[in-house]
Amino acid sequence: MTATTKKITFAEYLKYNDGTDTQYELVDGELIPMSLGTGKHGGISKFLERSFDDESAKMGQNWTAQKFSVGVRCLRRPEAGAPRGGRWDTSRIPDVVVLPTQQWEALSNREAVIELNETLPILVVEVVSESTQTTDYRSKRSEYAVLEIPEYWIVDPIQEIVTICTLVEGFYDAVAFRGQERIISFTFPQLDLSAEQVLAGRK
Repeated sequence: MTATTKKITFAEYLKYNDGTDTQYELVDGELIPMSLGTGKHGGISKFLERSFDDESAKMGQNWTAQKFSVGVRCLRRPEAGAPRGGRWDTSRIPDVVVLPTQQWEALSNREAVIELNETLPILVVEVVSESTQTTDYRSKRSEYAVLEIPEYWIVDPIQEIVTICTLVEGFYDAVAFRGQERIISFTFPQLDLSAEQVLAGRK
């Protein structure tokens, strides 16, 4: 269900306030309310945020992981046969974003949305819920690939699977991990986490 039938621009989206605490993604110019998610959803996101911060420190990388805090302005692949032009804006809020600390600090005095002409996130994560399965596996996978975000994690507690998508020539190659299989990440090659641990949100 969309929050409004009226199409709005990206600039209007940045200023939008309906007086509630609801967060919205912008999809083809329409406001889409984001559900609060289950405790498990939040637990997985927090666990990955901490894990990525720890791993960044071990690697000596000045990166920060942020959950539910950073928007990413997206481009969408045109549908087959669709006319060029006239496309409306899309902006996503991933469950976890890894980005340079300097970039995060630069967002402190403005809307925390990474624009199309700015440095891309290093890694994004979406935790799947019943209402977001199609979006996480299809729409967002396509949108993040168009942006050329190097790595995209789809953490799916419903199917008990963690899919790591790595960008290769403009498209994602995906590898699925289950149970006690160790996650293999291009961004964090020394990360010592199993799919089971990620899905449980704890070691």
